[in-house]
Amino acid sequence: MATLQLQDILFSQGFGTRRVCAGLIQQGFVAVAGAICAQPATEFIADGSQFTVQGVDWQYYEKAYLMLHKPAGYECSQKPSTYPSIYTLLPAPIRQRGGGAAAGVQAVGRLDQDTTGLLVLSDDGKFIHRMSSPKHHVPKVYEVTTKHAVDDKQIQKLLAGVVLDDDPKAVRAATCVQTGLNQLSLTLTEGKYHQVKRMLAAVSNRVEGLHRSRIGGLRLPADLLPGQWCWLSETDLTSIHS
Repeated sequence: MATLQLQDILFSQGFGTRRVCAGLIQQGFVAVAGAICAQPATEFIADGSQFTVQGVDWQYYEKAYLMLHKPAGYECSQKPSTYPSIYTLLPAPIRQRGGGAAAGVQAVGRLDQDTTGLLVLSDDGKFIHRMSSPKHHVPKVYEVTTKHAVDDKQIQKLLAGVVLDDDPKAVRAATCVQTGLNQLSLTLTEGKYHQVKRMLAAVSNRVEGLHRSRIGGLRLPADLLPGQWCWLSETDLTSIHS
């Protein structure tokens, strides 16, 4: 298994420049497997490394795959225009992973500032491309609260396909289930700008609340509260495409 110098491990995980990482180590702020290491060039097997930086426990991940429960009032942008960025909800080392021009994790797709729910983030470019590509048709499930009561005619139109104002090709819901008088569970396999809101407007209704509960087979856990995040396991990653 490959070994890396401790300063390079910290650098790859987003703890600052190599000089900053070396300084943290030399000042005794870094422990590996519970033991302080003050030599930046000391080599460790990176995979599976457990280390502590300034009292906070971390684990080495070659690539980051995260789940975030997006709260309302946040923008999915590194440079938000009006509301806070979702990236401020993540620890600085995760936001700065890699250290290059495109450092840090990126959201796989976006949610509007007033939309809540499941976001997947990663610094794996191939994974992001695969997840975002319309060729793969990864289903996404949205819980929709509407202004007006939902009727069967609206549901049938959403399933058959509606035409949005900027695209002559009809878009349709893969599934559409009424879960309350003013509530729908809607599954989409493609992503367009404000798609759910525009689809509901096309059937003479209006979205009052929107929450994404699932991507593929990955569900937002009930105990992951708004604003909280967690690492995705191998099982979680596999479930996205199941």
